[in-house]
Amino acid sequence: MNTAEKLPNPIVSVEWLSEHLEHPNLILLDATIPKPGSKEKYIPTEVIGTAQFFDINNAFSDKSSSLPHTMPSVAQFEEEAQKLGINQDSWVVVYDALGTYSSPRAWWMFKAMGFSNVSVLDGGLPTWKAKNFPTKSYEKNEAKGDFKAVLKEELIKDKNAVLTALEDEAKSILDARSAGRFDGTAPEPRVGLRSGHMPNAKSLPFTDLQLEGQMKTKEDLKSIFNDKKVEQEMIFSCGSGVTACILALGATIAGYDKLSVYDGSWSEWGQEELDLPVVK
Repeated sequence: MNTAEKLPNPIVSVEWLSEHLEHPNLILLDATIPKPGSKEKYIPTEVIGTAQFFDINNAFSDKSSSLPHTMPSVAQFEEEAQKLGINQDSWVVVYDALGTYSSPRAWWMFKAMGFSNVSVLDGGLPTWKAKNFPTKSYEKNEAKGDFKAVLKEELIKDKNAVLTALEDEAKSILDARSAGRFDGTAPEPRVGLRSGHMPNAKSLPFTDLQLEGQMKTKEDLKSIFNDKKVEQEMIFSCGSGVTACILALGATIAGYDKLSVYDGSWSEWGQEELDLPVVK
């Protein structure tokens, strides 16, 4: 098999992974995080192949930030990725135990750190198990890789960039939270946040892009984004920058390429003390 071959970015099927599970360049990452409000701490037990734990909440978050799982520094990301045995020529496939939930966040982080040979396992561990593919007990890998990170700043936005974009008709802000949270009729799962949405933002719940934990077809995703009358340049937001990456994944599959994620998302924007504009 040609080790120079690239992944069929941005998603791969469980059938594809089963066929390539023994590829020498393959690195599998379990990027599961519990959903907001859960008090459980996730520790992988059964994994696919030799998957390592991509810990979004800790190793791959800026721990100096008061916001949940924001982007770490280039140096931190590079060091932690090397600890997982990731090399410059690796094929990185990320998945999670909830379907396609937090794995797109890991995928987007790699892209933001200048690494493009990364894909999401469509449907994640549930789809893998539903097809009766085997799992193993989790074992930590001690091999160190030669991964190098180079930040692509245009893929990650802060609140000031989003504030400016709200007044720019050439840009669309899409919110991945539920319609109830967007409208302010459902409470936020995190304490102390205002309800509602940013002015001029559009609601696109991440669940609209999925069917039974898998991403919808390219044609369906194109239709969804067309129905929202989006501009070519899109900024995605959610509760804390995780499910926004599902929208980024869907838009990438649909053929868009001027995409970015608001890292702080509603965990930042919804804070009373910041007094950022909110519509209910």
